[in-house]
Amino acid sequence: MKKLALTFLALAGLLALPAAAVDTHLLLITVDTLRPDRLSCYGSRFVRTPEIDALAARGVLFEQAFAHNPMTLPSHTNILLGLLPTIHGVSENSRSAVTSEFTTLAEVLKAKGYETGAFVSAFPLDSRFGLDQGFDVYDDAYAAKPDPGLTYSERTADKTIAAARAWLAGRKGKWFCWIHVWDPHAPYSPPEPFKTKFASDPYSGEVAFVDQELGKLLADGKRNGWAEQTLMILTGDHGESLGEHGEATHGYFAYNSTIHIPLIVAGPGLKPSRIKEPVGHVDLFPTICDLLGFAPPAGLQGESLAPVLAGKAGRAHPIYFESLEAFLNRGWAPLHGYIENGNKFTDLPIPELYDLEKDFDEKANLAAGADLAASRKKLNDLRKSSGLRPAQGDRRVDAETRDRLRSLGYLISPVTKVKSKFGPEDDLKTLAPLDQKLTMAEVLRRDGKIAESVKMYEDLIKAKPDFAAPYDFLYQLYRRQGLLDEGLSILERGVKANPENYILVAAYGIALVKAGRPDAGKAILEKAAGEFDQDAEVWHSLGLAAIQKGNAAEALEHFERALALAPGDALINDNMGTALTRIAMQKKSVPDLERALAAFQAASAADPTLASAHNGLGSVYLLMGRRDEAIQSWEKALSLNPNYDLALYNVGLAYLGKGEKDKALKSFRSYVTVRGRAMTEAERAEINGLIQQCQK
Repeated sequence: MKKLALTFLALAGLLALPAAAVDTHLLLITVDTLRPDRLSCYGSRFVRTPEIDALAARGVLFEQAFAHNPMTLPSHTNILLGLLPTIHGVSENSRSAVTSEFTTLAEVLKAKGYETGAFVSAFPLDSRFGLDQGFDVYDDAYAAKPDPGLTYSERTADKTIAAARAWLAGRKGKWFCWIHVWDPHAPYSPPEPFKTKFASDPYSGEVAFVDQELGKLLADGKRNGWAEQTLMILTGDHGESLGEHGEATHGYFAYNSTIHIPLIVAGPGLKPSRIKEPVGHVDLFPTICDLLGFAPPAGLQGESLAPVLAGKAGRAHPIYFESLEAFLNRGWAPLHGYIENGNKFTDLPIPELYDLEKDFDEKANLAAGADLAASRKKLNDLRKSSGLRPAQGDRRVDAETRDRLRSLGYLISPVTKVKSKFGPEDDLKTLAPLDQKLTMAEVLRRDGKIAESVKMYEDLIKAKPDFAAPYDFLYQLYRRQGLLDEGLSILERGVKANPENYILVAAYGIALVKAGRPDAGKAILEKAAGEFDQDAEVWHSLGLAAIQKGNAAEALEHFERALALAPGDALINDNMGTALTRIAMQKKSVPDLERALAAFQAASAADPTLASAHNGLGSVYLLMGRRDEAIQSWEKALSLNPNYDLALYNVGLAYLGKGEKDKALKSFRSYVTVRGRAMTEAERAEINGLIQQCQK
């Protein structure tokens, strides 16, 4: 698709700028969920951050930098596109992806001869959301399932930074490296010694850990000689409420606790200073272009900060912000606003106006005594002039997207009926107690207080039956406890109360299939697919239902639909491989067997820790007559999951066929231990017979 061409005039390239070094590199560091008041260079009383402080001491620190969204994906999209969400349409973490019509910072730099690498730490920045455009390397290799003890997959700062350091060590020419670290994000669980040192404030412990790991990267720069010829930018994507304004984390309101972010810029020609002028994330793209010595592309919505960095006055401009997660996924009132001339206006059914020079913590709402007509007109004009392209709803939802974002507290729930007018009853402040209870219920669940958590979810359902999240979260709680019937009952109640709520309908159908009720699940899922046919997990679950019914050909059709929407999904590729293997065996078809091999290879490449994919590879290799490779695959599966019964059985048969009876006997005995009382009489008789063969 042709890149979007806009008509704004880029003036910053005409200004006198700080001198850029020849072949200046670019290092962009984004720390997720980082409040400025947790950095000692911003005066933190909570934690010392000497490594980030050292960067600030030789660079420029912006005291009033703001995100335009309080969520990860849209904030990074704003940074890497230099555009507001009113243009690019990415307003929360699930429903939209960056499309190829937009040009990323990486694409611009790649065209200028830069090597480009990105190293991201968590799923909201997965390549499926489109920010990989222009990167030679986009390192987002996560496990399909979280590690034991975690609610979702993430990569800690030490691992992400180590990967980036390894990539930087091999660079010969000029480069652009983006490093995203996730650790300050909830739930807060820093490693030792920070866990003990910050036992009463684990959020600050996460920040201290990030600071330590960044120190290793910055030390590389000094040791290897690239520090002095690198433009370095450190910022946060958004902040964290930590209970302020009645919000536990972020993504709901847009108070300064979640949109005020740190911003430090250091590099060749920049003198240490502190800047009070308010700036926004979209200002970074044109600034980078100017500082690296080339004109910004036309159409960027921010203002270059190069004049400010050079000690000159910048062009004052309003800073737009929004928070639309609750609107898009719950149907509650949308939140839009702007900051200008020391004032902050938030447009909600119950509007808010703050004097940030006197009240940066937003404790005194001045809206009641103010004429807001001019503020509303200003905001409407700002949104219209910025493009006013709402989130398109074209996000292709897959299992991993839903499950991982749900574990972060974000529930994907396309709203089928959107109100045209919102009243005080729809205001986020009015509904905040429900959001707080939802968060508290999940905290109780994580703390093992199951009965209290269940009661809180039930209270939410009683208070607001059309609130989808409590049904879904309560189902997840019951499922984790092994109480599938209770979980299904909750989803059934949710669907009856909200028959047009897509997320509940889809979740119910998926749950029925997981519970081994393919006929009932298929009927529900077909209804869901009729409402929204871009959900990969619905098609995936329809395929699983067909597999349960023994119809591999029908399953294959559904898996193909799912993979068209989520081609990199490890679990879908894995199950597609299973369907193709069955078809190949039925038809004695070599081409289908080769397709099965490719599917399992894609699954294991997407997630090398997925034991079932390696087990499937073993089965295909055996059918191809490649027994040794089959055994290697099964042994790999068992190294990942020593209690994987199918792999134990398969490798035992393979060893027995090779005459390696000792290895076969060990596998079969392990199989008996793993299966235990779950073995049928026929199964036990078969295994006993195989064990006897091994002992002859």
